[in-house]
Amino acid sequence: MPHLNEDVVRDWIVAVAEQHQQRVGCLTYVFCDDEYILQTNRQFLGHDYYTDIITFDYTNSRHIAGDMVISLDTVRSNAEMLGAAYDTELMRVIIHGVLHLCGINDKGPGEREIMEQHENNALAILPDNVFKK
Repeated sequence: MPHLNEDVVRDWIVAVAEQHQQRVGCLTYVFCDDEYILQTNRQFLGHDYYTDIITFDYTNSRHIAGDMVISLDTVRSNAEMLGAAYDTELMRVIIHGVLHLCGINDKGPGEREIMEQHENNALAILPDNVFKK
C-alpha cells in the first residue's frame, strides 16, 4: 500500500478539481493487484484485460464523485516501461481518475494528448510532501 499523506493528496485533488470548475464530493480509492483489477474489469465492464485504473463515475451536477480501482502492479510495470519513477506514475494514475470525473476523456482522436497535458499540469502543482516518510 502506498504511504500517502492523505491530507496533502486531498488538498491536491481539490485544487485540481477547482481548476476544472468542479467541487469534490466522495472519492474512494481501492489499491489492488493485477488479478483484482482484471476481475473487476471483467465483472463490471466486460473487458478481459489488465489496466492501471478503472473509474466508476457517480458525479452529479454539484460534485464529482466516484470509486477508483488502481492496480499497483500495473502502475509499477508502466513506470518501468516508461522509465518513470513509481511515485510519479502512481500520482499520475490517481489524478487521471479525477480528471475523468471532471469530464476529460482519453479514448477519442487527440484526447489522449489532452489528458496527458492535464495530468502534467496537475503533477506540476503536486506538493513534495505527498508521501509519508
